[in-house]
Amino acid sequence: MAASVRFYEALGFRLTYGGDEAPFSTLRSGECFVNLIAVDNPAGAETGWGRVIFHVDDVDALYQQAIDAGLTPQAEPRDAPWGERMFPIFDPAGHDLSFAKRIRAYEVDHPEL
Repeated sequence: MAASVRFYEALGFRLTYGGDEAPFSTLRSGECFVNLIAVDNPAGAETGWGRVIFHVDDVDALYQQAIDAGLTPQAEPRDAPWGERMFPIFDPAGHDLSFAKRIRAYEVDHPEL
């Protein structure tokens, strides 16, 4: 739990409940909340895949904040074909996250998708 709390705090989230040793913690950034639950995950357990996307005001500033905090994003910010500027990063528990900002309207018949 402690590593996850520190990770989200480094990205500007504020702890509102729980903490390093708690079995459940909540962190907040603006209108976004992250709830963390400490569970045992035996080696080899099936976990599935999904990505949480946080929309932020300044993707590049948050990326630099992550770098300055010693975090390791998967890639530098980029303009994606679906109309967002974004960068991906894994949290300490392996959750796939993306921090993004809409830069243009999404086109349903976008040829690059």
